[in-house]
Amino acid sequence: MPPITSVSVTHTGLRRESNEDAFRERQDLGLYVVADGMGGHEAGEVASRLTVQVIEAFIDDTRNAELNQAWPFPYDTAHSLAANRLIAALRLANQRVASAIGADPELKGMATTAVAILLQPAGMAQVAHVGDSRAYQWREGKLRQLTDDHSWVGEQVRAGVLTDDDAQRHPWRNVVTRAISGGVDPEVDIKEVDLKAGDRLLICSDGLSSVVPPARLSELMTKPGDLAACAQSLINAANAVGGPDNITVILVEVDAAGDVA
Repeated sequence: MPPITSVSVTHTGLRRESNEDAFRERQDLGLYVVADGMGGHEAGEVASRLTVQVIEAFIDDTRNAELNQAWPFPYDTAHSLAANRLIAALRLANQRVASAIGADPELKGMATTAVAILLQPAGMAQVAHVGDSRAYQWREGKLRQLTDDHSWVGEQVRAGVLTDDDAQRHPWRNVVTRAISGGVDPEVDIKEVDLKAGDRLLICSDGLSSVVPPARLSELMTKPGDLAACAQSLINAANAVGGPDNITVILVEVDAAGDVA
């Protein structure tokens, strides 16, 4: 894997009493995950925590996986082995959420979004997501969104019905159209991304992306300084506009000193 530096920060925000986000930062696996729980009465916290645990365990267990081994779901030959590992991990998390709901009726209705990055040799990364938590790539002063929100307003923006500003104010902005909820196996979006020295990857819950516009995110990620200070500035920006939701940020930087080719 390319030489990297990473940092993670989470904050309850200014209007919530508990934090239903969960995250995992595993440099040794090249794995970074953010999950944003939904369901209330701590059920969302259960869903997000289970999801990151299952994803981490499966990626760890399959670090030496081969194409010819038994696979828990149909193997998608259109994607790499690393991509299939992520897809399977998110679907296994969905099954674990289903089991938890079956064992405890009070958890019925819980769900979570999830976004995960898995770094690979030769300067590549796989990005997988379900829901409206996001991944971005910052390169040479430009920010590119890597994921499309699985949300009602996201679909309206892509259809040209709403603008990004409209979406941030719309009363249905929190309605997701795809989640890890314990139902049928979720469709997992996957994207392969090339990396080079100086790149930064951002994954976050919508407590950041729904209130801080892309131009402001890019501005904050462009500022010089260490990665921890950059991550904290993103948290601060969300809270500066009211902090209406839990906020979780993971930043991954490809070190300029290393060869990522």
